[in-house]
Amino acid sequence: MAQVDVTSDINIDRPRAEVAAFAVDPDHATTWYRNIKAVTWETPRPLAVGSRLAFEAEFLGRRLAYTYEVREHDPGRRFVMSTAEGPFPMETTYTWDDAGPGATRMTLRNRGAPSGFAKVGAPLMAAAMGRANRKDLAELKRVLEGTP
Repeated sequence: MAQVDVTSDINIDRPRAEVAAFAVDPDHATTWYRNIKAVTWETPRPLAVGSRLAFEAEFLGRRLAYTYEVREHDPGRRFVMSTAEGPFPMETTYTWDDAGPGATRMTLRNRGAPSGFAKVGAPLMAAAMGRANRKDLAELKRVLEGTP
């Protein structure tokens, strides 16, 4: 079975609690995720284990719609959400660690097992996902650090 497992990280010159709170807020997803076009809450706020969020995205020239469910939420430390929908069931994990005074190392991991036609393109998908994740983390850093 083809597996995709992509991990990217970045240091952000902002406190861990601030980076984590911004990154997990679904209402900010379109601000720093280039491929995410819209997020709709399917369950009431606030964000908690069991929350369901409908995402609309574009990836590799295709429009995707899927619903993530929050599996773990340890504020400021770890956040995990997953989807079993579509040709690419996936789990997304964020972790945050202190990276010096007032700085945070954020790690973004996406892993899953593509099925059907998506399975054939798993290596290309993993490479594209890695590029996209690095760009997204760089955008998150830019937004949170207030740099142009």
